[in-house]
Amino acid sequence: MSKLTMPVSARDHAQGPEDAPITLVEYGDYECPYCGEAYPIVKRLQKKMGKDLRFIFRNFPLTESHPHALAAARAAEAAALQAKFWEMHDLLYENQATLEVGNLKTFAQTLELDIAQWAHAFTSAEEITARLEEDWNSGVRSGVNGTPTFYINGERHDDSYAYPVLLAALQRPSARAPQRRRKTPYGGK
Repeated sequence: MSKLTMPVSARDHAQGPEDAPITLVEYGDYECPYCGEAYPIVKRLQKKMGKDLRFIFRNFPLTESHPHALAAARAAEAAALQAKFWEMHDLLYENQATLEVGNLKTFAQTLELDIAQWAHAFTSAEEITARLEEDWNSGVRSGVNGTPTFYINGERHDDSYAYPVLLAALQRPSARAPQRRRKTPYGGK
């Protein structure tokens, strides 16, 4: 089973409490139809699990298959610079069939972003390019070879992302954060 090579940190886009017992990381592509199917499933899992789940999204645009994926990822990261990553993330998945650049700008306007700032970041921000490369490289090192790819507390989830399957995986005792080792009555570990 593959492991997440770049640990979750403050640099990640996160929803849910930092101290949640379960962290679900998704490597996703905004134009990928399978990620589009997974999007409402993740929302449903977040609602069901509440404060027990922390969700992290990392970009993994498959540009050879999805010509608008990189632009969509840049749009989300440009929105993140104005504290609107999740709002843009949701708009992109909810409008997955219309990810042309002109529509991305319309999404930014819908979110009432500073359009000049967003457009500059979208087209030329080196920090966005660096972040996308970091997400991509961490995914490759972690064994991501398609999207969506999920990790539960650092372990790759190699089963279906269908709601009942993913929920069961998240609720397994082994998915919970590692417990501290207790000393045995004999003083050993």
